[in-house]
Amino acid sequence: MSVGAKLRIGIALARDDGALRPGRRTHYLDDRYLRAFAEAGAEVSLLPAGPRGAGVLDGLDGLVFPGGDDFPPDRPYRDAAFRLAPIEQRAADAALVEAARGRRLPVLGICYGMQLLAVEAGGTLHPHIPEDLPEAGEHRLGDADTHAIRLVPGSRARAWLGDVATARVNSRHHQAVCAPGAGFVVSARAEDGVIEGIETAAGGEWAAVGVQWHPEEAPEAERRRFFGGFVATCRASRREHPTGG
Repeated sequence: MSVGAKLRIGIALARDDGALRPGRRTHYLDDRYLRAFAEAGAEVSLLPAGPRGAGVLDGLDGLVFPGGDDFPPDRPYRDAAFRLAPIEQRAADAALVEAARGRRLPVLGICYGMQLLAVEAGGTLHPHIPEDLPEAGEHRLGDADTHAIRLVPGSRARAWLGDVATARVNSRHHQAVCAPGAGFVVSARAEDGVIEGIETAAGGEWAAVGVQWHPEEAPEAERRRFFGGFVATCRASRREHPTGG
């Protein structure tokens, strides 16, 4: 990659097997992701769910798993309605996580994507916050509503939000990370203790960051800073590992 060349970020598309459009299998992505990476000066490649092969990462400088549907619960829940991500999508995404890890390709997981990173690292989830954590606050807020989070000093998530100790973020989830898994540490929590961010340790060979909120929906200045931070991490990784992607 020549100096100053645009980076290329792969985005793994979510799949719907008929819930949105009965009888049709579709892939989808909120176009605010495209806006966010255009603002950050990066190009985007869309990766449909399904058998992909590790070669799909060739030429990419970073990988994003955006928001999506639920992971299956490990027990019955009284008051929960689960909309499960298709099995084929979860399997394909899991394979991409491992391929990215092997290539030391930076990864950003958002909402479903953060939970995916935790699960693939051997971590665990709270499948339904209201029943698993009855003392927790409401995390299924409206589009315009926010709640406070506390960010761990030195974390990438904190740096990408402007090195602030606290921030207000949107929230539309009923599942949450319980344990982040091997190689990951907690980078942010809500005031009620719910994990809102995880990432690999700083200084390691693989940069992977998961956030539970939706930075693509943030106000412009915050959005540009966050996605600019991820793209800068991808650029630094490309310099350190020129054959990684």
